[in-house]
Amino acid sequence: MTVNVNPYLQFRDTARAAMEFYADVFGGEATFSTYGDFGLSEDPAEVGKIMHSQLVIDGRAWLMAADTPASMALPESSSVAISLFGGPEDDAVIREQWAKLVDGGRITEELVAAPWGDVFGMTFDRFGTYWMVNIGGAPQE
Repeated sequence: MTVNVNPYLQFRDTARAAMEFYADVFGGEATFSTYGDFGLSEDPAEVGKIMHSQLVIDGRAWLMAADTPASMALPESSSVAISLFGGPEDDAVIREQWAKLVDGGRITEELVAAPWGDVFGMTFDRFGTYWMVNIGGAPQE
């Protein structure tokens, strides 16, 4: 058995738009189930909201999300960050992903050379998700 730990993002009303955005950033196709699909909403305003969405990235990573119903509190997300990382061979791809993540978002640390030898940056994307991005430096010899 393989155990995975995957981010599950909570939004108020933007889960579909966010997951379509992440599919554009990382590739893949997001799937969606609404509260109405399973008869899980008594509020007609929430029937079309996303109960569960999933994006499989490169067949090895899963990003999931949902719209939190209005009757439930939406937890503060600033203390949670998603880490996006790769090695020097991934530099161009990660820089392209970074450019998409920061478009309409708020950079908290520019993507620049870090003291530990990697390239590192942090941003909130346009949906409020906090990303820590790291591109590994050249291997030490």
